Amino acid sequence: MDSEKRLADVQLLIDEFKRSGLRELQARHGDFEIYLSQDADAPGLGGSGGAPIVQFQQSASAVASPSAAVAPSLAAVLATQDAPEGAVVVRAPYLGTFYRSPKPGSPPYVEIGSMVTSESELCLVEVMKLFTAVRAGVTGKLVQIMASDGELVVSDQPLFAVMPA
Repeated sequence: MDSEKRLADVQLLIDEFKRSGLRELQARHGDFEIYLSQDADAPGLGGSGGAPIVQFQQSASAVASPSAAVAPSLAAVLATQDAPEGAVVVRAPYLGTFYRSPKPGSPPYVEIGSMVTSESELCLVEVMKLFTAVRAGVTGKLVQIMASDGELVVSDQPLFAVMPA
């Protein structure tokens, strides 16, 4: 992932965190780690008090504050996800990591063309080791997958499009 895209993703995460009402959030993906807190006396990534509200770290070396000027608005990101006309869009319940299968190495819950019922599980969204199954909410045929496995998704982000039967 290039640094400009990563910076935009970080800003999107920060914006979602501010709206979420959470007091703290720490996430790690590969060599990237981010710590967000509403508490100015929180320990931060380095473990000492007096941390800034936002810190992120790559390869355990640099700590910086991302620039808001690069980040797209949430509305702009969500607007890029066009579903076919007449399809019902299944959205992320909250900020978290999107998983297409129940566990690593398992086949995905659904593929494009899969027939689903309103109770069919389509994916998992995980935040802080809490996994939530996302259900279709409609009976029909899955026509579009709008998120990538392992990707950070934001609240209300389109995940799937289902054409009602």
